[in-house]
Amino acid sequence: MSSNKEEGLVANQPPAPSTTKNGLFVRFLNLVEHLGNLLPHPITLFALFCAAVIVISGIAGYFELTVNDPRPVGAAGRGEDGLIHVVSLMNAEGLRMIVSNLVTNFTGFTPLGTVLVALLGVGIADRSGLLSAAMRTLVMGASKRLVTLTVVFAGIVSNTAAELGYVVLIPMAALIFHSLGRHPLAGLAAAFAGVSGGYSANLLLGTVDPLLSGITEAAAQMIDPEYLVGPEVNWYFMFASTFVITLLGALVTEKIVEPKLGKYDPSEASIDLHSQKMDSVTPLEIKGLKMAGLSILVLGGILALSVVPENAPLRHPETGLVAGSPFLKGIVAFIFICFAIPGLVYGKVVGTMKRDKDVIDAMSHSMSTMGMYIVLVFFASQFVAFFKWTNLGAVLAVTGADALNAIGLTGPLVFLLFIMMCGFINLMLGSASAQWAVTAPIFVPMLMLVGYAPETIQAAYRIGDSVTNLITPMMSYFGLILAVASQYKKHLGIGTLVATMLPYSIVFFIGWTCFFFIWVFALGLPVGPGAATYYTP
Repeated sequence: MSSNKEEGLVANQPPAPSTTKNGLFVRFLNLVEHLGNLLPHPITLFALFCAAVIVISGIAGYFELTVNDPRPVGAAGRGEDGLIHVVSLMNAEGLRMIVSNLVTNFTGFTPLGTVLVALLGVGIADRSGLLSAAMRTLVMGASKRLVTLTVVFAGIVSNTAAELGYVVLIPMAALIFHSLGRHPLAGLAAAFAGVSGGYSANLLLGTVDPLLSGITEAAAQMIDPEYLVGPEVNWYFMFASTFVITLLGALVTEKIVEPKLGKYDPSEASIDLHSQKMDSVTPLEIKGLKMAGLSILVLGGILALSVVPENAPLRHPETGLVAGSPFLKGIVAFIFICFAIPGLVYGKVVGTMKRDKDVIDAMSHSMSTMGMYIVLVFFASQFVAFFKWTNLGAVLAVTGADALNAIGLTGPLVFLLFIMMCGFINLMLGSASAQWAVTAPIFVPMLMLVGYAPETIQAAYRIGDSVTNLITPMMSYFGLILAVASQYKKHLGIGTLVATMLPYSIVFFIGWTCFFFIWVFALGLPVGPGAATYYTP
């Protein structure tokens, strides 16, 4: 998605002052935007990647490219000759493999089903009005002293409900700040920082967790065919990260961004500010929220009885532990239930869910928004499968791991470079799933071979994927944010918006990366339930 429409609206307008002073920075932003625009649509990109894998595998197969297999003798998937051979798809056998597995590559792609199931529940909660009412209650009920913290925190939490933060919270935050006599763009920036810069952090598991873990699992199985990666593997770290990003986002807003914006001049607005208002939460909505909260408590109690007691039905049937249990393996089902039932309860109370058809329509609507994602997954799943069949991912991983060993870069410092690289790629390929589907098959096996677990690698990726969302026009909702911002400041351009958000990206990158190193390497804490830090073949 590009913000071309909004760019066109401001192309013939005088540039904002902040876009003319920092010429070098603006030229850098223009270069990033230009390079990003040169990239084809992510779906086209994956189709090209599939073709490239076929051609490269044919060339490598012709020259019989091999590398030494680092896995121990007898390990699953290790050849008898101790070598990893590139398998060509540019022959009759390759053609048969592609044709016969085209459908199963798609239907068996782990993120597809898990994301769709989770979204069915989120769709009910969203369509009933529960999520919007909860967000308005949280933000509008905050004290003036805590409003900045609350806005950033609400932005992070809103990520469990897809576009809710972008569509509802960000415009609302601008209105709240203006109503308090503060600069509305500071409110917009604080909300944007939470929603997009803190994209991967959250108190609850959301749809992004099964999406990424499925891709990570497929990549890890190139090295270890039995390796499993559940949606919950980063939960501890992402839960704690919520409070780190909330604090950092509030500090940047109040100490850097808002002072730089200065006092707001209402004459800069392109809309009638007097006509802008926020709908307060009605008594009926409050009643609905209370009943929905009660249903969550009941669900939590039932779930606790199914997991906490010894020999509980959702513990591992053989070990009796939570690790590897049906509870963790079926976490997507609980995401669905914990959104669907409170959403249904709220809808019944406020009258938005009167019949079964209303529930069905809500789920249908959530699925109708996933058309682009499903098409993307079709081509991404083929790319991942082709990459695995050809062994190109394993060959690149072994070669990269050997290079890291040769230069001695196998310690924790490797994650600093990895996070930086992910952040840079995110400037031009803004989709989290698209970027991870491309990079995971290379970097997950590579970093596994130098001794790190896929769960830790994924946690590091999520930092890089989040922190540069704020400064790339390639981010899906960047055009929407630009349009909302231009309502409060006429002639606002991309450079102005990116310059406003850049302090968040810098501080988030430094602070979140330091927190990652402290959490994982200084304190030795796992990034999630049952998640390992190190990997031993």
